[in-house]
Amino acid sequence: MALTLRSSTSFLSPVDPTSKLLHKPADEAPPCCVAVPPAAPSRRPGALRASAAAAAPSPAAATGRAPAGAELLHCGGGAGGQQHGLRRGGVPVYVMLPLDTVGPGGQLSRQRAVAASLMALRGAGVEGVMVDVWWGVVERDGPGRYDWEAYAELVRMVERAGLRLQAVMSFHQCGGNVGDTCNIPLPPWVLEEMSSNPDIVYTDRSGRRNPEYISLGCDTIPVLKGRTPIQVYTDYMRSFRERFRDYLGNVIAEIQVGMGPCGELRYPSYPEANGTWRFPGIGEFQCYDKYMRASLEAAAVAAGHKEWGRGGPHDAGEYKQMPDDTGFFRRDGTWSTEYGHFFLEWYSRMLLEHGDRVLAAAEAVFGGTSATLSAKVAGIHWHYRTRSHAAELTAGYYNTRYRDGYAPIARTLAKRGAVLNFTCMEMKDEQQPQHASCSPELLVQQVKAAASKAGVELAGENALERYDEAAFSQVVSTARGAGLAAFTYLRMNKTLFDGDNWRQFVSFVKAMADGGARPALPRCDTGHSDLYVGFVDASKQRKAPEAEGAATAAAV
Repeated sequence: MALTLRSSTSFLSPVDPTSKLLHKPADEAPPCCVAVPPAAPSRRPGALRASAAAAAPSPAAATGRAPAGAELLHCGGGAGGQQHGLRRGGVPVYVMLPLDTVGPGGQLSRQRAVAASLMALRGAGVEGVMVDVWWGVVERDGPGRYDWEAYAELVRMVERAGLRLQAVMSFHQCGGNVGDTCNIPLPPWVLEEMSSNPDIVYTDRSGRRNPEYISLGCDTIPVLKGRTPIQVYTDYMRSFRERFRDYLGNVIAEIQVGMGPCGELRYPSYPEANGTWRFPGIGEFQCYDKYMRASLEAAAVAAGHKEWGRGGPHDAGEYKQMPDDTGFFRRDGTWSTEYGHFFLEWYSRMLLEHGDRVLAAAEAVFGGTSATLSAKVAGIHWHYRTRSHAAELTAGYYNTRYRDGYAPIARTLAKRGAVLNFTCMEMKDEQQPQHASCSPELLVQQVKAAASKAGVELAGENALERYDEAAFSQVVSTARGAGLAAFTYLRMNKTLFDGDNWRQFVSFVKAMADGGARPALPRCDTGHSDLYVGFVDASKQRKAPEAEGAATAAAV
């Protein structure tokens, strides 16, 4: 047996004084490195602005964790007048946990594997993890009956691993969309209300109901056992705040507020369940429940065109169609007429008002906790190069060749001090099918410009699971150009910890921490190992040392 250390020179270089590892006691060092007492680094004037909350006592102090102000930049904005936590000189990387980390019955799944994975992520330099806090799990036993126990254990695990947590208030169901690997419906008592009053969910032109999320048309109507949806969301977030008060702003760094399907601020216009929609279909408008129809009728009367309130566009086609197959979305279609403008303005305004109501509730609940607020906007990049941007329109984003639909979204988030979290950061135009008229790169540029003009921070995610160098390089390039506040990688699973994938990911995290300079491994590192310490039996050929370095994380 022999003890071997295999590492790139970047790992052996002097410790970055901004690294969170520098602030950890020796007994908390990750298993893949040895803690060495550092020399006190000189601090550049003005390089670190500590938040007022950082001076307050917290569980972090009792456990030897560095206070948030010692490792993060906190500027104006956010729930407590705070901006997204940023390590100086780079972009912090978070990793999404599996969708069923807390399962339908309220149990914390695969605890040992998750704990090992968290330590591996910390050793790679990851800032933290993201988890869906499912409404359908926590409030499953009845209105106002909350079960936080599995999430409480997860928070403690994250704290022990020396990581931070992005908690998603997931008021939507899991199942039926891209990447959904499990089924977690809305709470049973909510499903009962849906059965007795089907109009509380989104409905398309043919009458198809979508149970993913409560229709925004009834936001202020007491349709849930005497409470309005906004009241239900508020009570849920308030209970979360009370249960995790001591962790908010330190371990729990961010609250992402779900506002639609997949947690995104949009309508469920492209559901994959039962083959309803297929890429690159245009999707369908979701405005046919009685509450949305009543709002449309009132808006039409106010506009002096009562006839416009009889329903959505009759010529908008079906889910799987292309823009030119419809009268509404074709080059000079109905979308560009006076009626088209009226309808799209109303449809998108309803979505914005919903987003503002939910964010206002979150701001009232989490204000003063120092946790950052964020909201997720979908990266709908197909048909972006057409005039009408059909897929964006059906989702509620009134964005066309002649109108910026992301500026009002950014202003809405800025009003509430929320970070704009945008997807498809890993995509390149050249990788998309030509017939779909995609342009994820131009879309990201537009959203970046809208965020900058509104004075709102921009964070990012990858839309699809990717492990290749090209995707990571694209994210690094985008982060450098867009000045991302943070990036959340989708997703932690067994595949991520496979040898080549893990090497690529570790290199990516390092590049993001370095501010976008993607390093190449030195030529002398013929094993391309980057991170590994372990005992090797010389009589056996060892495969994928990096994956072994992740210990039992591969069991996730």
